[in-house]
Amino acid sequence: MTIMDALYRIDGLKPNSYSQSDKIKWLSSLDGVIKSEIIDTHEDGEDIVFNGYDENTEITTKLIVPAPYDDIYLRWLESQIDYANGEYGKYNNTSKAYNDAYSLFERYYNRTHMPKSKGKFKF
Repeated sequence: MTIMDALYRIDGLKPNSYSQSDKIKWLSSLDGVIKSEIIDTHEDGEDIVFNGYDENTEITTKLIVPAPYDDIYLRWLESQIDYANGEYGKYNNTSKAYNDAYSLFERYYNRTHMPKSKGKFKF
């Protein structure tokens, strides 16, 4: 999924008044967490480069999480919109959907990538 795909899909699913720049910053925040909390804890994590996204980032930039796990971006944007709107009942539901999507991707990544070793055991 690209930034443009995520923006187009969220605006179709959940019409909102937030700027493209706001939503790009939200996507950047999520990919920053995914990079540091999931990817960088595994071998070859340094192969994925992430420098953040802003309004100057090409909207054709591919986001980190691949299909079929990429609906995490829509769940994240939904929850951020609900939170920013002060719709906390909706936020509780959308943040649960986001957390489920995050956990699903995290489990997939942990199954398919070798964790970094912490060093050698001493006996």
